[in-house]
Amino acid sequence: MRTSRLRLLAAAGITLATLSLTACQDGTGTKDEGASQPNATASADTPTNAPEGDAGSNEPSRSGADKGSGKDDGKGGGKDTHQGTDQSTDRATDRGAGTSGGSGDPQARVACNGSNTTVTARPVPRPLNHMLITVRNTGSKPCDLTYYPVLRFDEMQWVPQPVEASKPQAVVGIDPGESAYAGVLLSAADGSGDGGTTGRTLTVGFQGRTPNSSGGPAATPSLPAKGVYYDSSLTVTYWQQSMDDALTY
Repeated sequence: MRTSRLRLLAAAGITLATLSLTACQDGTGTKDEGASQPNATASADTPTNAPEGDAGSNEPSRSGADKGSGKDDGKGGGKDTHQGTDQSTDRATDRGAGTSGGSGDPQARVACNGSNTTVTARPVPRPLNHMLITVRNTGSKPCDLTYYPVLRFDEMQWVPQPVEASKPQAVVGIDPGESAYAGVLLSAADGSGDGGTTGRTLTVGFQGRTPNSSGGPAATPSLPAKGVYYDSSLTVTYWQQSMDDALTY
């Protein structure tokens, strides 16, 4: 009985040995259900989650907006869009206004003053309390009247101010034999003016190319024998090309 059991055990051992040998030769081996083996293939082939910068480099990785482009995005620096701008507009501004009336070469024009004109001053019935100054070019060249006449009755110590609304668009020019004008408000029609007095003599001054500069000799037109009454309302227009414009203000 004992001998039979030993034979059975021996036969079972031979069978197990045979099965193990066969499995090894097949190359499949036996599988350990609980083993935790590292995956060598994945470690070697799968890239790690390293920064986008070069490995081992201290340079920080760039954002997608900066990578692969060495061009300026146009927000900084760039070309000067004003380069080569025509400066003719600035030069034209410096030339000042043109001349209204008169003819001939602008380089040959001269200033109108007491040496090349005849000046008259006479009160007019309309508008009330107004006087008209007329300047006639008696010279051989066209002349220009700049700004407004500077008036002085007798020894008055103040200068009548101009009517700014009467300022023309250009310098008034007159050819030989032609005339230009200025209107004078002598006194307020409603009697609101102060210091009313009668002027016996009148001096008409001419301005140069810059305000309040001398334009040459003054003129002394004669006044009516009874003189001319004026008060603190005394004002004068800029030089005008026509008589009607001069008496509008």
